[in-house]
Amino acid sequence: MLLEDKKSKKQKNVRVRDIVIGGPEKVIISGPCSVEDYETMRKITSGLKKCGVQILRGGAFKPRTSPYDFQGLKHEGVKILHEVGKEFDMPIVTEIMDARDLESCAEHLDMIQVGSRNMYNYTLLKELGNYNIPILLKRGMSATLTEWLNAAEYIISSGNPDVVLCERGIRTFETYTRNTLDLNLVAAIKENYNIPIIVDPSHGTGRRELVGKMSLAGIVAGGDGVIIESHINPDKAISDAKQTISIENLSEIISNIKKIENLF
Repeated sequence: MLLEDKKSKKQKNVRVRDIVIGGPEKVIISGPCSVEDYETMRKITSGLKKCGVQILRGGAFKPRTSPYDFQGLKHEGVKILHEVGKEFDMPIVTEIMDARDLESCAEHLDMIQVGSRNMYNYTLLKELGNYNIPILLKRGMSATLTEWLNAAEYIISSGNPDVVLCERGIRTFETYTRNTLDLNLVAAIKENYNIPIIVDPSHGTGRRELVGKMSLAGIVAGGDGVIIESHINPDKAISDAKQTISIENLSEIISNIKKIENLF
């Protein structure tokens, strides 16, 4: 196993351009679920930059349960994200679903996300090991700790050591929330393993009114940061509107995280 026990080595940091994930400062990643168009993305990014977001996220390739739902702008979305990130001097992260898209997209990205559905896509994971770019690895919706860590090992053992885990909630019998945010494993990973981890309270709850409290809970559990879906007009977001928060709400969450980040 390349993931070393924390007792034998201090916490590993992953650098996304000038942003360090795993250091003393908690990292805020935010943006819309889907890249909708250039002007909307630009307006969102302007607000995010002002309230202190360090890394810009946005979905270009969208894995949807129904084939009839919006599937994303794909390569055009990556291009928009890249251009806006460059304009506002913000690193960008987006999900790549297919190994065949890596070559054309990787040069435009600062971090590549592996989504929940692709955590078991070992062909993709091994291919990501060939790229010198940080990877954000989301937990599969029913994945155990061992399965999740082994997915990270596929990337690391293939040559790319810069992996950040993302707890995004697991599927349980509870139906009030979209998923159940498993903060037990956030604490366990910080206690036992030499790898950074962030928390996704947007997918973890599926309810915007819970995102603020669960963001703080994720930091208290040991998370190195959060990834939150935000929009200038959350109710009209093309994807995942119910879990998307406003820039104003995000600013308040960031302020609260700043108050407690040095305590944990």
